[in-house]
Amino acid sequence: MSLDTILLAVGPTDSDRIDALAQTVVDVAAPADATVVLAHVFTQDEYEEVCSRLDFDQAREDFDADDVANHHATIRDLEDVLNDHDVAYDVRGAVGDHGETIVDLAEAVDADRVVVGGRKRSPAGKAVFGSTAQDILLSSPAPVTFVRGED
Repeated sequence: MSLDTILLAVGPTDSDRIDALAQTVVDVAAPADATVVLAHVFTQDEYEEVCSRLDFDQAREDFDADDVANHHATIRDLEDVLNDHDVAYDVRGAVGDHGETIVDLAEAVDADRVVVGGRKRSPAGKAVFGSTAQDILLSSPAPVTFVRGED
């Protein structure tokens, strides 16, 4: 199986595992000469908060979730690492349910691999709070690499 496109999905809680996510994706993408799609999915509330913080007028039609993602610190940190390793990348932003929207993005970009971060949770924690990573693992159209953060 060739590896042309890797979707690296990051969210608001991934800042503590940026180094591990970046190293994982570089280790896979660089030897395969694959393109990495840096994806940041916002809930509607997160999107509105970031737009407000960036002073973006949401009524304007000349920017979208991709532009908002491009301004996110996590994405910029990942871009720096990918540039340092000469790995090609694109940035995608989306608004919606994290797990479902990441799966939709993986399908849209025809990802050959999906990389997500997360933390260890107890079975009760997953049942009560859900697990975005688990939803992606179960629904992804491509193999998923899970990068566990600090506990």
